[in-house]
Amino acid sequence: MHRFSGVLLVDPRGWVLLQERDEHPAIDPEKWGLVGGHVDDGEDFEPAAYRELAEETGVVLEPPALRFWREYDVHHDAYDSDDTMRVYLAPTTLTDADIVVGEGRRIVFVAPDQARRLPLTASASRIVPEFLDSDQYRSMTR
Repeated sequence: MHRFSGVLLVDPRGWVLLQERDEHPAIDPEKWGLVGGHVDDGEDFEPAAYRELAEETGVVLEPPALRFWREYDVHHDAYDSDDTMRVYLAPTTLTDADIVVGEGRRIVFVAPDQARRLPLTASASRIVPEFLDSDQYRSMTR
């Protein structure tokens, strides 16, 4: 079993930060997903979320900026394993111009209706619609 942390940042328009993966990752290449990744051995989920956010986007946030939202069990065909992913949320005033692409093809804020139509990773195909339909999302966009 592998452990993952993912981050959803929401801008003032209600757009969510998503990453378009390139052809290189073992898990879901060429699909859209959350910023995030593996939790290292000996590392907890929350510190991994902050680390992955910084590594993949150049965005450095300090605790308690990210708030735990939900934990998911996700099957990854590439590993043939059932893995755990914890998702963390934060509102932001950042724009695409503030994001440095440290991994993947691009990382941009995506309109909610567009996010629902993208070819999403196995985990994001569950997480993104559930988040966009959640009270937490609605409270971040008022």
